[in-house]
Formats: sequence, C-alpha cells, structure tokens
Amino acid sequence: MRIGELAALAGVTTRTVRHYHRIGLLPEPARHGNGYRDYTLRDAVELTRIRKLTELGLSLDEVADVLADDAGKDLYEVLSELDADLARQEAAIWQQRVRLAELLKQAKCDDGLPVEGPVSPEVAALFTQMAQASAELPGPEPAMAAKERELFALLDGSTSASNKAWLANMQRVVGSDPASMRRVYEVYAQMDELADANVDDLRIDDVVQAILALIPEDVAGSMIDADFDMDAAESDPDGFVAAFLADFPPAQREVVRRVIRTLQERIR
Repeated sequence: MRIGELAALAGVTTRTVRHYHRIGLLPEPARHGNGYRDYTLRDAVELTRIRKLTELGLSLDEVADVLADDAGKDLYEVLSELDADLARQEAAIWQQRVRLAELLKQAKCDDGLPVEGPVSPEVAALFTQMAQASAELPGPEPAMAAKERELFALLDGSTSASNKAWLANMQRVVGSDPASMRRVYEVYAQMDELADANVDDLRIDDVVQAILALIPEDVAGSMIDADFDMDAAESDPDGFVAAFLADFPPAQREVVRRVIRTLQERIR
C-alpha cells in the first residue's frame, strides 16, 4: 500500500502518518528503488490503533507507552488514569455550568449582570443591595461606590485565601441591612468630597472616624495584621498596596492610611 491508501484505510491524513514517522510512533518502512514506501496490513492495524487511542484522549506519549507493551498492562493503567482525569474534568465542567446558570439567572433580572462581573452569587447580592441604596439617593451615585465595587470584584476573583478573607470582612463592614448600606453610602459621599482636597484638610479626620465606626471590633483584628508595615508596603512599586493606594487622590489616600494605622493600634 502507498501512504495515501494507508491513511485512507486508517481514517487519518498522510500528514498525520508522516508526523508519526518523525516522532517514532509508527515505524517507517524502507523505500523501494522507485522512492515509494510500501506499507503492510500490520502498518494499517497499528495506525488505526493509534487513531483510536488518541480519540480516547490519550496523548501521543501515552500512546507510545501503550504500544510498547503488547500485553496490554500499560493500556489498562493509562486508560484508568484517563478515566479518572475525565471524571475530574466532568466535575469541573459541571461546576462551570452551575456557575453559568447563576450568571444567566442574574442576566435575566431587571438589573442584569454587574459591569464588574462575573462575580460570585454573594458579591452579586451585595452589588444588588448597593444598587438599591444608590437608587434611593437624591443625586448620582458616589464615585467611591463604583471604586469599591471594582475592589470587591477583584478580591472575589482572587485565588488568594487572604484576599478572600479580606473580602468577607469587607462584606461584613458594608452590612446586609438597608440602614448599614445607607451609612456606607454616606461615607462614600464624604470620600468623594475629598477628591480634590489636600492632605491637611480638616475633613479627613471626620471621614476616618466615620469609616472606623462602620468596622465591628471583631472584624478589625482579622482585617489588618498588627505587624503590617504600611510605609514599606506603599514603597513597593510591585505590591498590591502601592497599586491600590495609587488609585486614590492625596486626601483619600491619607484617609486609608489613617484607618489602617488606627486599626493596628486597636489590635496591639
């Protein structure tokens, strides 16, 4: 058989056959004087077997291991591992579909998906509460509220356990009842008023005290490490703290600094 006939019989392309030759997966028969290779029925059987194994999901390296053991012992082991891996993938896909179902459900709601999404159901619920609080305002939503949502979405998407814990604490600070959310939005408005202020603005201390009043005592200790070095963290250009604070104008940045230092004093 010529290579084209072999490929057609096994259900692959001639390019695939040549690739298997190059990587040593399929032995390459010697060429005749006319320059053509002559393939046998055994070559077709091996090539078909390779195709079937790859269709099961085996890598070419795994196929090579299987072909190297005629007794089939390696085939059983490899197929068992493949089955376990597919089971893990199936579970992961199911979780993805559950998550997508939640997002589709959110998208059907009147408010739709948040622009900061996709986010977890818990954060989506928080964003809904924020939207409700914003709708009750006499004017536009404070810019600080939108910035806070971006931070929530960032922490929600993080794989860091410490970031997840920080998010959980911040959710407790914001609260779940309308009264708590109104107080939070009052603080957002105060922060907005400092957008163009200097670091010596007398209103800064009032905003600091307003933020501290929102933080329960049992949350403060888990939000801030007593040994956290604010100056060192802020001076690290590649760190999260520096990037976070760089997004604030001077007076607002000073508010954040004072809040962190006061929380540290509370837990020392």
